[in-house]
Amino acid sequence: MTERQFVQRFDWGLLGLTFILGIMGLVTLYSAVTADAQVSQKILVIKQMLWFFAGLMLMVISFLFDYKTLERWATVIYIVCIVLLIAVLLFGKYVGGSKRWLALGPVSFQPSETAKLTVIVMLARYYAKQISTKGFSLQELLNPMLITAVPFLLIVKQPDLGTAMLILIIAASITVFVKIEHRSFVSLIFTALTAVPLVWFCLKGYQKQRIMTFLDPDRDPLGAGYHIIQSKIAIGSGMVWGRGLRQGTQNALSFLPEQHTDFIFSVMAEELGFAGSLFTIFVFLLLIVWGLNIAYGCRDTFGTVLSVGVTAMIFWQVVINIGMVMGLMPVVGVPLPFISYGGSSVISMMMCVAVLMNVSMRRFAIE
Repeated sequence: MTERQFVQRFDWGLLGLTFILGIMGLVTLYSAVTADAQVSQKILVIKQMLWFFAGLMLMVISFLFDYKTLERWATVIYIVCIVLLIAVLLFGKYVGGSKRWLALGPVSFQPSETAKLTVIVMLARYYAKQISTKGFSLQELLNPMLITAVPFLLIVKQPDLGTAMLILIIAASITVFVKIEHRSFVSLIFTALTAVPLVWFCLKGYQKQRIMTFLDPDRDPLGAGYHIIQSKIAIGSGMVWGRGLRQGTQNALSFLPEQHTDFIFSVMAEELGFAGSLFTIFVFLLLIVWGLNIAYGCRDTFGTVLSVGVTAMIFWQVVINIGMVMGLMPVVGVPLPFISYGGSSVISMMMCVAVLMNVSMRRFAIE
C-alpha cells in the first residue's frame, strides 16, 4: 500500500471514536482517584495515560502488517496464549484473592485479556476455512468448542469466572453469526439449559453469593450487597446533569468501592449525570456500529468474522459492565472498555481497534 493509499483508506472516524473514549476515560479516572484529597492517587492517571499511548504505538506498528497475517500465525499465537495462561497458574501473583497476573520484570499483565482476542482470531480462521451456507453441524462445532474450552477452563481456574464467561459469550456470538444448523442450535440450547443445575453445583461459595446478591441486594446491605447498593445510589444521585467532576459524594467519601476499575461508570453517572452517561453509551454504540459496518464491507471471510468477533467483544464488555453497575447483572470483574483503569484492558482494547482499523484499510484489496 502506497503512502497516498494509506492516507485515503485510513479510518479517521474509528480513530476519533477511540480518542473520545480514551479522553473520557482519563478524565473520569482522574476524578475517581483525586476526589478524596486524603487518598489521592494521581499516579494511576499517569500510568493509564502511558498505557493508552503504548497502545497507540502498537496500533501504528500493526498497520505495517496485513490482518491476514493473523490467519497464518493464529496457531502460534494461540499456543503462546495457552502457555501464558498456564504460567499464570504456576507463577502468577495473587491480587484480590485471584491469581490472574503474570509479572515480567517491573511490568505485570493479565494474559486472560489477550486470550479473548486470541480465541477470536482462532475461531475466525476456522470458520473462514469451513464456512457453509447450510450452517455448521454439531460435529463441525467440536473444534471451535475445544478452541474455546481450553482458555475458558484455565481462566476459571485462576479463578476469573467473569472473563471466562465473556469468552464463551464472544465465541457463541461468532458461531451464531456464521450460522448453525437448526437441529444443532436447538440441541446446544437444550444442553445449556439442562447444564444449569450442574453449573450451580460447581460454583464456589462467593460466586453463588454474587448471584444471590444480584437477585436480592438488600439481603446483605452491609456485606455482599454493599457494592451494588452504593453503585445504584451513585447513579441515581447524578440526576440529569450530574454533580460535576470531583463533586460526587459516593466517590469523594469512598462509599463507592472499586471506583476506578469495575465501577467507574457509576462515578461517571454521578458526576456527569444521565446526559453524560447517555453520551458515553452513544459513543460506544457508534463504535459498535462502525465495527459491524467494517465487517459488512469486507470482501474476505476471515476479515468479516474477525471484525464481528472483535466488535462482539467490545459490545459484550460494555453491556456486562454497565448492566453490572446498574444491578441488571451479577457483579463480575469485567472492565468498561477504554474507561476503566488497567493496562492489560487498555492494551487489549487498543489492539481490538487496531484489528478493525487494519481490516477497514485493506478490506477492498484484491489479491
